[in-house]
Amino acid sequence: MHKYVWTFVLGFLLGALHAVAKVPANSTQMVLTISDGWDLSTGQLYTFNRVDGRWQRHSIQARVNIGRAGLGWGLGLHAPQEGVQKREGDGRAPAGIFRLGDAFGYLSSVETELAYRPMHVNQYCIDMPASPYYNQTVDVGEVGIEAVRGSSEGMRRDIHYGDNQYRKGIFINHNPDNMAGAGSCIFMHLWKKDGAPTAGCTSLSEPVMDQLLSWLNREARPVYVVLPLSEYLRKRDLWSLPQLDY
Repeated sequence: MHKYVWTFVLGFLLGALHAVAKVPANSTQMVLTISDGWDLSTGQLYTFNRVDGRWQRHSIQARVNIGRAGLGWGLGLHAPQEGVQKREGDGRAPAGIFRLGDAFGYLSSVETELAYRPMHVNQYCIDMPASPYYNQTVDVGEVGIEAVRGSSEGMRRDIHYGDNQYRKGIFINHNPDNMAGAGSCIFMHLWKKDGAPTAGCTSLSEPVMDQLLSWLNREARPVYVVLPLSEYLRKRDLWSLPQLDY
């Protein structure tokens, strides 16, 4: 009797694990980035709509940059995975399945059906693991100057650091529980140039960003999936991912 009970329990747990790993049923837009290996810093981005339960290719396809050290498993909608894990400051972009959050940028508004958050000079994303605001975007006027001292993620990079990488961007909901040291402030944002790796984000050209912003809709509960090719091929059926021809 005990043998059958444990078989049932094991099957239930494995089924629950697999269910957690799948893209949520109510998500009907997907941005997918595939790299050729765990340690490579570029990838190929594709977009998909889910129609009648099946993923269909959308029109956006583009080359993107990812972390300078490649990819490491992040914290998102997928179950915990074995292998290299994303950590603060490791130069890896998080791999897995993640919800896409609000759009943000320097402009007062952009063309998008995502919620949009204009950034100003007093806003920071906190990348210091010991901070109670770790992995959160805060306003100096609300939390005080000491709370952001030492953070390298001023959201108005044009004012703080003299570049336009955050002129347009999208929050990637990595590490939603803000676990200290597990990686922070992960975005899609504009690239410096093709082939210039990031500290852990996904960067792309402004024309491609404009296409994404115009297409994405918060009502579609869009997700971002990023994987090396070998892992994508292993997870494709288990995670109900789209088919790609290689």
